[in-house]
Amino acid sequence: MAYQGYGAPPGGYGGPPGGYGAPPGGYGGPPGGVAQDPLYGYFSAVAGQDGQISADELQRCLTQSGISGSYKPFCLETCRLMISMLDRDFSNSMGFNEFKELSQVLNGWKNTFASYDRDRSGTVEGHELQQALSTMGFNLSPQAMNILMKRYSSNGRIAFDDFISCCVKLRALTDQFQRRDTTRNGQATFQYDDFIQVTMSI
Repeated sequence: MAYQGYGAPPGGYGGPPGGYGAPPGGYGGPPGGVAQDPLYGYFSAVAGQDGQISADELQRCLTQSGISGSYKPFCLETCRLMISMLDRDFSNSMGFNEFKELSQVLNGWKNTFASYDRDRSGTVEGHELQQALSTMGFNLSPQAMNILMKRYSSNGRIAFDDFISCCVKLRALTDQFQRRDTTRNGQATFQYDDFIQVTMSI
């Protein structure tokens, strides 16, 4: 369901906010069964001894895994946003469990994008962006959509990398909002410093 005033968490893309069904992982070596996971090969090829990857390592990992498919690889800033979205321990890095969750999220978003990129140009138009976000549970006003278009579009079209950046920010901000909307009525109260921490960390 979508709560009044904002979108619901993207269904199927990593689970409910807070916890997301898996603890931050990847510390000190692969858990049982992880070594057989195809994603772990890409992850371990760039991860440090602490089992964590930085934004530039994530960029290499995603490029090597081919997760962007026929679309252009993700830029470094988008990869920084991805880490911020799942950085629950504020380490500014990502463990394997977080990377695996991210892969599931990205595949879901890529499939949504591809379903609206009917001419296979690698871009979608504004009304298609609104439809795509709506299918993921983000119910945004025309004013909010106008802001997104100004931020992420070029000549009225949104490229795949910008679409992912938009989705990452929307999910991260929605998750933070929902944690504070305890009555689920589409309203939340922020202390000034809390607001700055939330917005500047994404």
